[in-house]
Amino acid sequence: MKKEEKGNINRRDFLSSTTKASLGTALALNFPTIVPASVFGKNAPSNRINVASIGCGRISTSHDMTGIARYAGARIMAVCDLDRRRADAGPQAVRDNYKKATKENGGLTGDWDIKVYYDYKELLQNKDIDAVHISTPDHQHAIVAVHAVTAGKDVYLQKPASLTIEEGRILSNAVKKTGRILQMGSQQKSIDPWPQFKRTCELVRNGRIGKLQTIEVGLPGDPGGGNPQRMDVPSYFHYDAWLGATPEVYYTEDRVHSLDTSPKGIGSRPGWLRCEQFGAGMITGWGAHHIDTAHWAMGTEYSGPIEIWGHAAFPTDDPSYKGLWNVHGIFRTEALYANGVHMIVSNELPNGIKFIGSDGWIWVTRGAYRITDSDPVADKDGVKPIDASNPKILQSIIGANEIHLYESPEQHINWLDCVKSRKQPVAPIEIGHRSCSACLLHHIAMKLKRKIYWDPEKEAFKNGDKEATAMLSRPRRKQYDFNA
Repeated sequence: MKKEEKGNINRRDFLSSTTKASLGTALALNFPTIVPASVFGKNAPSNRINVASIGCGRISTSHDMTGIARYAGARIMAVCDLDRRRADAGPQAVRDNYKKATKENGGLTGDWDIKVYYDYKELLQNKDIDAVHISTPDHQHAIVAVHAVTAGKDVYLQKPASLTIEEGRILSNAVKKTGRILQMGSQQKSIDPWPQFKRTCELVRNGRIGKLQTIEVGLPGDPGGGNPQRMDVPSYFHYDAWLGATPEVYYTEDRVHSLDTSPKGIGSRPGWLRCEQFGAGMITGWGAHHIDTAHWAMGTEYSGPIEIWGHAAFPTDDPSYKGLWNVHGIFRTEALYANGVHMIVSNELPNGIKFIGSDGWIWVTRGAYRITDSDPVADKDGVKPIDASNPKILQSIIGANEIHLYESPEQHINWLDCVKSRKQPVAPIEIGHRSCSACLLHHIAMKLKRKIYWDPEKEAFKNGDKEATAMLSRPRRKQYDFNA
């Protein structure tokens, strides 16, 4: 019998396991179930999906707006940012992206009124908006997304899914309850621009390297540094709302983002990525991509590891450290899955994923990259985007009766197609939550410096591990929490 995962993802035990594993959190919310009328029909202006941008920083303006602008059946009609200067510049960023994509989107140029908001909750009250893409700092992902689906909006959410495992579970439960379409920004799942990931996963799933034994995942680390000097909050920036549910800490530019509003300034890597109040560092930054791909190849998208251990160097390990940034630097963590696969994640490995089986190996990455002490950077002399122990492995044809994975042309396009069809996208929230959870488990092992034992079905630590359990959640300020 032909095995497929095309169009609709088989969620297996997800529907039952989510009710068992809510981590004690219930949502006392009323969720609308009406599908907006504007999601139906062809590409007539009155039938286009009305999309809003929540966040107008580097990922939003250079990636998410770009992908959505290619889709003739949608239009970005509103933007929002807590930095008023970025919000005010948002409409022009939308128009610039539409002008670049006119050959693909039927000639749309963004020549319509684009409303500007400084508070995403006000944006969500606009009933003309059908869907939002959320391109905020990591600590805001889950809470903003819950508020969006509660308001009846479909969501494209930048990875990682959440700052903690508890918050990811709350979000996944909310999406399931509301029936909204949520696509994670796990673009390695889509053909454009990296078809090699799906190809690799199909080869592994169909046994081209024999029995899968080991997966090596290469990620960079982050450097210490950052100016910790306290600064006055700029008049145009709603810093308290930017902190959101995170306990209050004083403002300094290197904790947030560059004050430079030029393309160069917005394109620079913001400091919050290197502060643990707002993200776990590269283990979730790039790990959310590569571990997600590893799960796809293993067929463990709705599960996770059962044992995790390892070590990492943190800048704050040095008593003399005076910098601001405190996420992990060099590290090596490992995990064991119930299927016997051993995963190794380390900054000492090249950026990408190597699948090692009983009959050979396959290597995959985005392209010619090399690792730096921050983001991987392009390098024409870097490693091959896909390679194998034997060239015949890569030439293998996947037969009609073998496993064919979900085929998505491009991540944003797949999302918008699913907003119209109401089918599940290639990267739904439960899969994104499980990938993010695996990354966060590696982070917990880094912090505890010992082995931890995880039950993926119950989403709980075994053996009553109170120290590890305390790290599944974080303190949150009530005025910005899920029910605020």
